Amino acid sequence: MNTQGIISKEELLKNWQGHRTLTRRVIEKFPEKDLFEFSIGGMRSFGDLVKEMLSIAVPGLESIVSNKIEKYDHNLPLKTKEELLARWDADTPKIEMLFNQIPVDRFKENFKLFGEYEFPIVENIQYFIDNEIHHRAQGYVYLRGLGIEPPFFWDRY
Repeated sequence: MNTQGIISKEELLKNWQGHRTLTRRVIEKFPEKDLFEFSIGGMRSFGDLVKEMLSIAVPGLESIVSNKIEKYDHNLPLKTKEELLARWDADTPKIEMLFNQIPVDRFKENFKLFGEYEFPIVENIQYFIDNEIHHRAQGYVYLRGLGIEPPFFWDRY
């Protein structure tokens, strides 16, 4: 029986960082005011969605690496586009550093992320990526609603 995985740890990280590169470009496309005020159908602003992404990725990895279950808080004190982008940029190397501290054999280990969701670590990491893709898609809808052409969804590097 072949037990080799389809995607390596390194490829998973590269995939995630590619998504982060694209999400950053989506953030950049927003006019400052609309980033924090524009919404469609009662959804949160894209600025608030970005704060959620920021409150999940690094804190989630820190929790996994330290093996300590921590609660999360989406109410980050970031009020400008510049602050969101600065935090995004600061978190990107932290993600790589923390991700690389997780041994491959832990990826199948169950972990109760944020004290709420108990899944294998690899599924928690996939949740971080899926959550970002989901919220980035909302950002695409908002940009279209504002008459702004979003970046190509496939251009992640």
